[in-house]
Amino acid sequence: MKAIRTRGGLSVRLDVRTTVVVTLLVVAALVSGVVLIGTGDFDIPAADVVRTLFGNGDAGQEFIINDLRLPRVLVGLLVGAALGLGGALFQSIARNPLGSPDVLGLGQGSTAGALTMIVLFQGSAVEVAGGALVGGLVTGLAIYLLAWKRGVHGYRLILVGIGVSAFITAINGYLLTKADFVDAARSVVWMTGSLNGRDWEQVWPLLVLCAVLVPLVLVYGRPLRMLEMGDDVANSLGVRVERTRFVLLGASVLLTAAATAAAGPVSFVALTAPQLARRLTRSPGPNLMPAMFMGATLLIVADWASQRAFGADQLPVGVVTGVLGGVYLLWLLVTQRKAGRI
Repeated sequence: MKAIRTRGGLSVRLDVRTTVVVTLLVVAALVSGVVLIGTGDFDIPAADVVRTLFGNGDAGQEFIINDLRLPRVLVGLLVGAALGLGGALFQSIARNPLGSPDVLGLGQGSTAGALTMIVLFQGSAVEVAGGALVGGLVTGLAIYLLAWKRGVHGYRLILVGIGVSAFITAINGYLLTKADFVDAARSVVWMTGSLNGRDWEQVWPLLVLCAVLVPLVLVYGRPLRMLEMGDDVANSLGVRVERTRFVLLGASVLLTAAATAAAGPVSFVALTAPQLARRLTRSPGPNLMPAMFMGATLLIVADWASQRAFGADQLPVGVVTGVLGGVYLLWLLVTQRKAGRI
């Protein structure tokens, strides 16, 4: 930790290792994005991609990059960042590495909203995304209200979330049994989680939401760090515990629901990104910025792997993150058990 003093007398504490990690993750996300933009049936060298992004490419490259591939990469970066930040908030508030939107049922809630629009109303892509957003928000509010008992505490939040997740999973199964063949196939594709076909219509809402919520969350970074020490300590330090928890949970639910609405329920990014970021920074606390950029990098790299690592068979990105995240979850459970925490 290093203290930096300005001429005006202000003092800023700077964690050098965390700063280096964030910088490297930003570079990794940008480089991965450039590589992914150049990947496809018509490969484009990275130098040409960069030149085209700055407006110096030919007409063919500008069409392929700006109209076809850039929106998909931007959606991937924004979805990964939103899931990473949302997961860090949940885990910090719950004070548990398993306190993830994947475990608490927010993804299942968004899925229920999307399936309702697909199966019952044959909704368009925009209506399905809206249904997913509403489903995630309603699920988050239900978990908060059911977990409330003179405040919301970590283990109660996780237990209620697991119960709600199981209930909504049953509803999703019922909706699938009521769907005809076409709607069922469409539902399964959406439930996998994919960046295929994403365009500028998904980019702008996500970009606006992140532009509003990310600064808000960072402003609450210091109270969140105090919440991790317990409600009594946070209260004694002047933190309005329940208001802070409600605002941060609301921001996390919005980020997760919006990401799911844009790309489907991409699994395990929200669980793994904060943990990997914390291991890299070796810093206590929520590690909000590292988790956000780790999520963006993970999703872009997973999308590249889904397109290139399996030959001619391209997989939805949710399949790749599910496999990697499942392995990571098993490893996390084993290490937590050996440490005597579960």
